[in-house]
Amino acid sequence: MTATVLKSATDAVLRFDKRVRKAVLPRRDSLPVKAIDWVSKIGDQAQMRLVAGGVMLAGAVRRDAKMFGAGVRMLAAHELATSAKVWVKDHVVRTRPRNPAKNGAHKLHKGHDTRKEKSSFPSGHAAGAAATTSAFAAVYPAQGLAARGAAGVVALARIPACKHYPSDVIAGTAIGVAAAAVVGAAWSLAKRVTSR
Repeated sequence: MTATVLKSATDAVLRFDKRVRKAVLPRRDSLPVKAIDWVSKIGDQAQMRLVAGGVMLAGAVRRDAKMFGAGVRMLAAHELATSAKVWVKDHVVRTRPRNPAKNGAHKLHKGHDTRKEKSSFPSGHAAGAAATTSAFAAVYPAQGLAARGAAGVVALARIPACKHYPSDVIAGTAIGVAAAAVVGAAWSLAKRVTSR
């Protein structure tokens, strides 16, 4: 029963991914999509590290321990999410939506293939953006909605340019949120231990 439900859900997700791919593929080289894709590049590893480093630097300059700590948490969450994303990509093969989907290439397969075109799952940009902004929002909840909204834009922008399927983006986002939660729990534990 459980296996049947899981297979049914997986098939529904793959059908949705294929429908989205079919809709966006003809437009992926248009000027608006190229602009959207350019915006999504803020989610790349170097840029996310710069954002976290910028928050740390601002905290250091202002002598604001809370802000500096937010930057540290952002960087730690990003690195954890990146490590998790790399581990998954090392064990799952999926052709990117911009490539021909021959013989079920759009489906996820166990395996190891380091080529960029075979590493669609999960989205690293979504993972990094979600991790960084979730860690920031944990320290500054009043700005959490704006931060998470920016991460959502970065993540969703990967779809029109056929860089990722929707399920790649969802999986990457989940990895990022989980990484920020782990870092937040570790941060709280460290604060309790050091305050004794």
